[in-house]
Amino acid sequence: MISRPTAQRGTTPIEACVALAVAAIVAGAAAPSLQNVIDARRLDGAAAQLATDIQYTRTLAVARSEPVRLTVQTITGGSCYVVHTGNAGQCPCSAGGATACTGGARALKTVQLAASDHVTLQSNAGSILFDPLHGTSSPTATLRIVGTGDRAIHHVVNVMGRVRSCSPLAAVPGYRAC
Repeated sequence: MISRPTAQRGTTPIEACVALAVAAIVAGAAAPSLQNVIDARRLDGAAAQLATDIQYTRTLAVARSEPVRLTVQTITGGSCYVVHTGNAGQCPCSAGGATACTGGARALKTVQLAASDHVTLQSNAGSILFDPLHGTSSPTATLRIVGTGDRAIHHVVNVMGRVRSCSPLAAVPGYRAC
């Protein structure tokens, strides 16, 4: 009488090691592209928040019937901007996140962009003042949110206080070329 081999159940340790090695290789190959997606979302999120805050600053000036400004600063470990009343230098950002205003100025909103997020803020004007009567801005400015690689989003603030957003060389999907 010939005995039949019994059916094997489960996996052998060698099969489990091979499956684990294949999974590790696939995960290692996907990690760089996943980091690119994360960096792109951070850039897009920071740009959307800045565009919204520029319009918020303009709206506050008109609603409060007082001049309100948006001041951009570079700080240790990143960059920040402050929506505030008063003069340009009266509400500096600090690396700790607190904004201490002087001379009767009031900070209305502070946003910090950490260098660890791979997003920085640059501007050709240190501060933009929004007029309470017409909502106009002085001076006009271009605020740049710069991400990794060649990706950047520019917010161009015109004299009427309106924002036009674009990306140099159309490097960021969803934004027209500057």
